Amino acid sequence: MLNFLYLSVIHFSTNCTYKTLSLCEKTVKYKTMNTLELLNKQFNYPFPTLKNPHADQLQEITENQWIDGEYLWLYEQNPDLRKKYKKTKTAHIAAQWFPTASLERFKPICRLMLWTLYNDDLYEESVSGDIKKIHTQSVAVLNGDISAEESTIPLGSMLASLRQELLQFIPQESIIRFTKMISRYFTGLETELIYKEKKMFPTVEECIALREDSICLYPFLQLTEVETGIILPQEIHEHPVIRRLQTLACHLVTYFNEVQSVVKDEATDSIYYNIVKVIQHERQISLEDACLEDLRLHNEDLKEFVSLQSSLPDFGVWQDAVVNWVHYMSMVLSGWKNISTKLGRYNALEFPEARELKERLNQI
Repeated sequence: MLNFLYLSVIHFSTNCTYKTLSLCEKTVKYKTMNTLELLNKQFNYPFPTLKNPHADQLQEITENQWIDGEYLWLYEQNPDLRKKYKKTKTAHIAAQWFPTASLERFKPICRLMLWTLYNDDLYEESVSGDIKKIHTQSVAVLNGDISAEESTIPLGSMLASLRQELLQFIPQESIIRFTKMISRYFTGLETELIYKEKKMFPTVEECIALREDSICLYPFLQLTEVETGIILPQEIHEHPVIRRLQTLACHLVTYFNEVQSVVKDEATDSIYYNIVKVIQHERQISLEDACLEDLRLHNEDLKEFVSLQSSLPDFGVWQDAVVNWVHYMSMVLSGWKNISTKLGRYNALEFPEARELKERLNQI
């Protein structure tokens, strides 16, 4: 079990002055260690863990061709911030989620992973009203309705490149479904910002629903088609069991993430949409008990996921493809645990400071 004495002083540790930084570093590292203990020992998945062999090659492309190349202009004057993004190892995250994709098919997935990182951080310190334009134009670029040049959003060219890469492997119909999931992500992000602006907590149920969208897993789940090369009919994607499995996958990643990111969320005033903090606020319980309730909710959804996976309906000629698709979905869960607990992004000393991000957003 965690030493929650240290978790209870997270807010203090993330607001340390320069003079006490040494003490803060030790405190944060100790609390992080205890958080990792909970995640490693209690959040368990009965699924295999594989890793794409092209991870190192795509990470090199991410760092040298994208972060320090095509998208250098975003943070050209801030090499330290670019270094933090490199340390997030987005290609290695994607490698756990898409372990069998070929090099060519893996590339757009890695570009999407970097986009989610940049987009999250750029607009986490924005206001809800600004997200509407970003939302509309991002969807329009992805659907091919406007070009990157016609858009006025900073990441328009990244999305245009992503669209062209995806079209090599999936049809426009799949792009539209993928884009609808990107739209859900923006809706969740906007809702988060509204709660943050009002400094108001949603209910636990409301928080779970908005985090289901803002966690931005739905778009990645659609891209299993890119990895396998098998395009499932729309009626399968709309089947209630398949939709429920995707919902559960989003919940499970979120429950894991909330425990992992408590330090980061308190530091950036994002507690209003962290499920653990919402549970703590709503029930007026300790952070320890809120984490354990988060774990209970996680385990309930995991049980349902495993049950549905083991008793899928009959999809006729598509049965083997659907079984395989759900199998790939399950590896996202085990893969996220395997890679994310090794990342520094959720350590208060490693993720980009809110001030840095807000200053850059105002300059764009």
